[in-house]
Amino acid sequence: MKKKKGVIGSLILAMLLLSVLPSFAQKQKVWLDSDTGNEMDDLYAIVRLLKDPSVDVVGLSSAHFNNPDLLVFEKWNAYDTKDLNTLEDSQRLNELILETMNLSKIPHPKGGDRQIGRAWGGTEPRDSPAARQIIEIAKSLPDGEKLDILTLGALTNIASAIIIDPEILLKIRVFSLGAKYNQQSRAWSKNEFNIRNDLNAFDYMLDLQDLDFTVMPLETALPLKFDREETYEKTDDSIPIEKILADRWREQNPQDKTRVMWDLALVQAYLLPQHSKMMRVNSPPENKSFTVNIFSEIDKDALMEDFWTYLRK
Repeated sequence: MKKKKGVIGSLILAMLLLSVLPSFAQKQKVWLDSDTGNEMDDLYAIVRLLKDPSVDVVGLSSAHFNNPDLLVFEKWNAYDTKDLNTLEDSQRLNELILETMNLSKIPHPKGGDRQIGRAWGGTEPRDSPAARQIIEIAKSLPDGEKLDILTLGALTNIASAIIIDPEILLKIRVFSLGAKYNQQSRAWSKNEFNIRNDLNAFDYMLDLQDLDFTVMPLETALPLKFDREETYEKTDDSIPIEKILADRWREQNPQDKTRVMWDLALVQAYLLPQHSKMMRVNSPPENKSFTVNIFSEIDKDALMEDFWTYLRK
């Protein structure tokens, strides 16, 4: 009888252990690379990712948004272009967000200050602390684990990391916002802000046949639009991080009644696969890889509801 009770006890203990073990499962490691200083939606995307308990954010790097307008116009968004350092402004905002959320322990290195290669092409890397730390983390992962890298701007930092150390190629998955893709005509266009800021990097990534690469084209993100007055109403200025988000709209785009939340769409599509769709499509014909993944559709209402739910968590 005692032996039977012992067996039953062991079975119960085993069942309890099995029910507890999943909670100790390794969280997916995620690196976010952001041209945070460029537009307001970057901040919303960063905050949403940092608030998600299902992932382990192991890095937040700054990306440049250098473009020809900075040389010929006096204003870029709300900035005076004179003496504007796009990388430094992205870095400043990254540090502000992390400090406000008491997450400054998350690595937040600076990225490259301009595109890889030269104006006519090329793949000379733009070495930076961000590229080096991406390499370090990717190579530190055990067999079978990959680092997911989300990029909200130019692909300079991740392209540079791969060029510097190609061994990380099979240790990473990249999810990027950029380019255009017409699902009806199946035609790509690289005439888009993020891609224009480092076309060399985008072409380099599309030439890597072994890279696990997913792109969110602009057409897919377009439906996710926030209303200015609703945003002001739903953010509480007594909560520091929420005030930062509302102030970013007030300072950068006060004239806009609505804004497309491009970067937030990518982050949420990544986090919430049940509210997004993916498909595999032909790569641009000039590139060497045959196919590439794209986010083809998002449930804008579900993503909007999700953001406001998570903001208060």
